[in-house]
Parts: sequence; C-alpha cells; structure tokens
Amino acid sequence: MTRLVQLQRGNERRIAVVDEPVLRLIDGFDSVYGLAQAAIARATTLGALIANAATSDTIDYNEVYEGNSHWSLLLPIDHPTEPSRVLVSGTGLTHLGSAAERQAMHVRAESEMTDSMKMFRWGVEGGKPADGKLGIAPEWFYKGSGTILRGPGEKLVTPPYAEDGGEEAEIAGVYVIGSDGSPWRVGMCIGNEFSDHRFEKKNYLNLAGSKLRTCSLGPELVIDPQFDSVAGTATIAREGKTIWSRDIVTGESEMCHSLRNIEHHHFKYATHRRPGDVHVHYFGACSLSFGDGLRLADGDVMEVRFEGFGRPLRNALSIDSSASAPIAARSLA
Repeated sequence: MTRLVQLQRGNERRIAVVDEPVLRLIDGFDSVYGLAQAAIARATTLGALIANAATSDTIDYNEVYEGNSHWSLLLPIDHPTEPSRVLVSGTGLTHLGSAAERQAMHVRAESEMTDSMKMFRWGVEGGKPADGKLGIAPEWFYKGSGTILRGPGEKLVTPPYAEDGGEEAEIAGVYVIGSDGSPWRVGMCIGNEFSDHRFEKKNYLNLAGSKLRTCSLGPELVIDPQFDSVAGTATIAREGKTIWSRDIVTGESEMCHSLRNIEHHHFKYATHRRPGDVHVHYFGACSLSFGDGLRLADGDVMEVRFEGFGRPLRNALSIDSSASAPIAARSLA
C-alpha cells in the first residue's frame, strides 16, 4: 500500500512517500491537497502522479519520527492556506463493541433498549444495502474545522470546561471535493477521535458537545488501503509504563455499515460538496479505555496502530486545569 507523509522544515513544506526506513521526497507538490487536486484536474490517479514525481532524495524516517531531524511531521492532510475549509466529522455506532459500550453508558433499565442500541440494530439490518440501493443512515457527528486537528506527537487537550478526555482509536477517511462538487476519496489514515466520555455518559443528548474536542491523525496517509478487516492495538502509557492495552479491529467486515453507505449519507448533503473543501471522517471505534473504567491523567500517552497503516499515532494528553470562566457576547447595539 502506498503511504504518504507531509513534512515541514522552517517555512519549507514537502510531501514524501514512505519507503521504510526512509522517506522519498516528491517534487512538484508541497501538499497532499495539491497532489489530490492535480490528480482530479488531470483525470489521472494519485499513484500515477507519485510514480512520476518521486525522486531519489531521501530522509531518514526514524530521525523524523523520533523528533531528531530538522524536518518534522505534519498532519497527513490539511488545507494549506485555509484550515476552516476542512470539515471534521464522524460516524458512530458502526462497530458492535461501540454499541455495547454505548448501551452500558446510557442504560436505563434491563428491559428497555436504549436509543443507541436501537440505532445500532437499524444499522445491522440496513447498513449494507445492495448495489444501487440506499441503506439506513448512520449516526453522524461534527468534530469541528481543521483547526482542531492535531498531528503525530502533538498534545490532545482536555479544556477547562470538559469533564474528561479519552482516546477513540479509529481509521479516518480523507476526501477532497473537486471543482464540479464531486467528492473524491484521497485515502485513509490512523486517527484518535478524542472525546469527553464522562460528559456524554450523563445523557446521550450530550454527545454533540462531547465531540467538540481536539483529535489527531497520522502520521501516514494510505492512498490505496485494504479496509475489509484491519487489526490494530490501542495503548495507554503513564510515566513510560503501559497501563491499558487492547487489541482492536475495524474495517467493513467488522462494521454494520458499508463504506459506500457511510459515504453516501455524508455527501448527500449539498453543503458537504463545496468545491475545494477537505473532509476528514472518522469511521468509529470498537473499544475504549473508558469502557474499562480507566480515567486518563495529564501526560498519559495514547498510541494507536493498525496493520498496513504505517507507524503508530502517538499523542499525549494535556489537561488544562485553569478555571472555566463565562464567555460573554458583547452587544453591538
């Protein structure tokens, strides 16, 4: 599978192909966004462009990954000039594990099925429609614009008003919108769809607010991923020691919604097909450390890895313990 990274050295940006243990620089493009838009405009593929633009110039990947290089890793996708042109969203209740944990989080009585489990059951029954048919809509949520995305090694922040912060180990789809409003899948990458589960647990109607948090992607973008059944591991380390780890699995065979159905229900909205925009869409998690009763502490390191998706994504948790003050809107009257 072809994997790309975005790099920065001072004011210089480059993109490179992962060719372990080195990164092979690509000429002619300084962003994955530019590469994708060129492929659309020229009616060709990313693979063809990369094959023609890849150079013999290489950088030691270990040095970059460990932070010992003049080059640093950026997010694997961004809008180079307008972060607000990136829409970050996700689909929940796609995995059996997530549905079971959500059911436990919002359970009211043993005899009463929660709305979360009802929606999951609808997905099982109608989330993988036959070709040419429309399936049931999955749960959809908004995370924010591109300003809330964090790259590998950057901190994920629990803000003063939040009640908690916890990892959600997932794979995310990356899309760009062509000049005619058509959505194009650029690829997929490892993601941590970091959320406030304690706030959500109080009432499932808090879900929307619990998702408005920083989240991470990377370090690599896979342009031709295998997404049938993808095994991985989620790990939490505290002061250098692993305190929680879980084998996880994602992919269409492990989900109640097909990728085609998720994409249709996201891009059916005209506002999601604005030419030039970027979309990052998280496909859901199957397991959370919160579900095992773990509460993350300041400095804990969250690591997510998936087979075939390159090097692990690592982010430390930072808890902003400052007082949460009221935000006042001033009148212009």
